[in-house]
Amino acid sequence: MQSREYERKHKEELPVIAICCDFDKTLTPDDMQAQGFIQSVGYDVPEFWKESNGLAENNDMDQNLAYMFKMMEAAEGQVLFTKDSLKRYGAQVRLFPGVESWFQRIRKYGEEHGVIVEHYIISSGLKEMIEGTTIANEFEKIYASSFLYNEKGVAKWPTQVVNYTNKTQFLFRIEKGVLDINDLGVNEAFAPENIRVTFRNMVYIGDSDTDIPCMKVVNSNGGYSIGVYNADIQDKAKVYKMMREGRIRYFAPSDYSEGSQLDELVKAIIDRTVTNEKLEEIHFRCKRENIEADKQSSEEGKAKTDLLIALENSRSFARTHEIVKKLSRHVTWSHEETEQLCYIAVNNSQVKYIIGDADVKQFYSRVLKNAGRLTEDMAAVKEMLENEG
Repeated sequence: MQSREYERKHKEELPVIAICCDFDKTLTPDDMQAQGFIQSVGYDVPEFWKESNGLAENNDMDQNLAYMFKMMEAAEGQVLFTKDSLKRYGAQVRLFPGVESWFQRIRKYGEEHGVIVEHYIISSGLKEMIEGTTIANEFEKIYASSFLYNEKGVAKWPTQVVNYTNKTQFLFRIEKGVLDINDLGVNEAFAPENIRVTFRNMVYIGDSDTDIPCMKVVNSNGGYSIGVYNADIQDKAKVYKMMREGRIRYFAPSDYSEGSQLDELVKAIIDRTVTNEKLEEIHFRCKRENIEADKQSSEEGKAKTDLLIALENSRSFARTHEIVKKLSRHVTWSHEETEQLCYIAVNNSQVKYIIGDADVKQFYSRVLKNAGRLTEDMAAVKEMLENEG
């Protein structure tokens, strides 16, 4: 049972777009650990990952837990393994072209078009290292693996492990504005119109198989999944595979500079969102009006409305007879309802051509008997009935 109140984000007046990014090889050309830390503890990079993956395989261990353990073990007696030291290694991480200015530029573009743009990290890398980068303050939330530290700031145990399958939970947190990882409110039901960031307004940017579950969730719910590849290497094998398997809708080089392919793609998504959200607002306005009308309408009124719609849409004589039988159970008809019934009789051939049939003729004769002032359509139906003898 929850014992504390968590701060949550709530639906905004403007639509919100959440751009969710992987980190390693998406925003930076290499794994963050391989850009200083691994070398500092006396390993070459391939050797470190070989031992880490072997540790996982030989012990039925999560690969992310394995690399976190290996980092702690390798640092012992070599370097001080603290939150501050991990942030310093994070400061050494290289970023792809344009990354440092991209987040602010995209936010500004959103503002200019009436959209709130928020950036999130969902990574299997280390939160502490990401927090050491120059872009750490650009994100609403950084979801990544992290450590528990003792009173001296030394890492002792994992507090959070983010792997390729549990990455998806963070998308649902972002959707509902329930960002704290311990907030059980993520399991609460939200009406569609109260969802803070609908999946159709989510963008997921990643580079490899570890991003596939998130890409699939975003894609299947109407959002946008983008695969990126290193422009210097020009190896598109992974994005081709993800495209072929329906994991991504788009791919682009990992160049975040203004006017780049990726920059223009995300701006086009923002443009499309503006139009989509206008349509959604009209939809929900119509839905609200319909709900209010239903509240004020009697059950009989709702039943009549449904039958009138069915009669207007009837495309066979048999169906028309069936609907008229149900309509005949209602004794009283308002002037507006009578007018609609006569409009249908004049304009729907499936009613017009059988108006002389006993059941249809009897129903319309009874309705017109209490109609009062005749409109043009009512007069036309009356004449049709008289001509039928």
